[in-house]
Amino acid sequence: MTTLATHLARLDTHLARFRDSGILNLIDGQDVAAANWFETRSPVDDSLIAKVALGDAATIDAAAKAAKAAFPAWAAMPGDQRKAILHRIADLIEARAEEIALCECWDTGQAWRFMSKAALRGAENFRFFADLAPGARDGQSLPTPTHWNVTSRHPIGPVGVITPWNTPFMLSTWKIAPALAAGCTVVHKPAEFSPLSARLLAEICHEAGLPPGVLNLVNGMGEGAGRALTEHPDIKAIAFVGETKTGSMIMRQGSETLKRVHFELGGKNPVIVFEDADLERALDAVIFMIYSLNGERCTSSSRLLVQESVADRFHDMLVKRVNNIKVGHPLDPATEVGPLIHKTHFDKVMGYVAIGHEDGAALAAGGSRVGDQGWFVRPTLFTGATPAMRIAQEEVFGPFLTTLTFADEEEALRIANGVAYGLTGYVWTNDLTRALRVSDRLEAGMIWVNSENVRHLPTPFGGVKASGIGRDGGDWSFEFYMETKNTAFALGHHKIQRLGA
Repeated sequence: MTTLATHLARLDTHLARFRDSGILNLIDGQDVAAANWFETRSPVDDSLIAKVALGDAATIDAAAKAAKAAFPAWAAMPGDQRKAILHRIADLIEARAEEIALCECWDTGQAWRFMSKAALRGAENFRFFADLAPGARDGQSLPTPTHWNVTSRHPIGPVGVITPWNTPFMLSTWKIAPALAAGCTVVHKPAEFSPLSARLLAEICHEAGLPPGVLNLVNGMGEGAGRALTEHPDIKAIAFVGETKTGSMIMRQGSETLKRVHFELGGKNPVIVFEDADLERALDAVIFMIYSLNGERCTSSSRLLVQESVADRFHDMLVKRVNNIKVGHPLDPATEVGPLIHKTHFDKVMGYVAIGHEDGAALAAGGSRVGDQGWFVRPTLFTGATPAMRIAQEEVFGPFLTTLTFADEEEALRIANGVAYGLTGYVWTNDLTRALRVSDRLEAGMIWVNSENVRHLPTPFGGVKASGIGRDGGDWSFEFYMETKNTAFALGHHKIQRLGA
């Protein structure tokens, strides 16, 4: 069995090459250093992982020009050839899955038990979109009595991809794979808190034979590299995963060049447990969907709504389980919750513990730091909340659950929909007609009934309200990365109005 000591030894081997050279940008197939650097540190103990080349407006300009120059040839490449390259990328991701997972754990604080699978999911993303590449441009035949309308799709051009620090490798593949399959070229700016696995992905893509300039990597800060990317005239679209506030900034910055945007933003997602639900299964799902991945996930079920008749029983079971969650080193296979990404985020989450007390909710579990090194927070549970409380309205993005109770279906829907967000909803009931009614009226882009979040790649992924714009997944991804063209062929000599005859 692999142990913490084994993982640490292997990690040290993988990180050795970055200690001297740092994490470089990659533009037009070439490593690019920088005049200035920033640091990435492990949330486990705040130790230095590596220095990172700080990209700026000039770096972004070089990357955008490389993407623009590479676009015509990549877009013209037959789909089956793009498919073969993307499958080679997936093969190499699988071959380096342990390296990716170890680096991701150390850079983000996410537990090994989840990151070991996230790397493989990245390979699955590439394989899925690789197989769609040959038919990505296929259109429709839409005949009328006078015309034969034929639609086709064409890659939009160079695109910017801005990814977050929670499960960054998997989410990067989720955006980059369909862009490449569609025939777009990419400038990728990862979050400054988690640059390590983005570098690994860029290396893998070019080792697999991706032509220079098709995928360019620029590290940097939001106000520097990020803003330059969203404002650059050669970048035709921005795909972004992150905070709602940042999404609004990106939309403003890209408005001058009329950029298309796709946003996967925040959530304050309800999980509604009715009295007739299978409470044991619902409990497992509730705990998994808020405390796995350190609670740092946009689809987490951060608000628990329990029907009053079963609330006391459910809360008793919940408190016992939350207090039993294992917090520890992310490379320990037994760990269930690791450290939060950074001190900045640690302070934010701990600030919401104070807000919960001020709101008047009851702290039923957690709410404290674990140890005196690193950014570990004990899984936190507040009960007795009311809908207007800040801990019931605002996204905490950590291992932090707020519970509320409801009397009936109408009250449950009123509470569930009474926030700014609308990404996901989870409904637990054995009444089929209730499940249909509630899921139809929930204001969310994705709803799971009697299930945790289980993603099927062909299905649409995205939110409503302040949770996002657009959909990922299957053909929905191509709708973003491609333009649709209609060509109408006249069928015979239909009558045309004559002017000035």
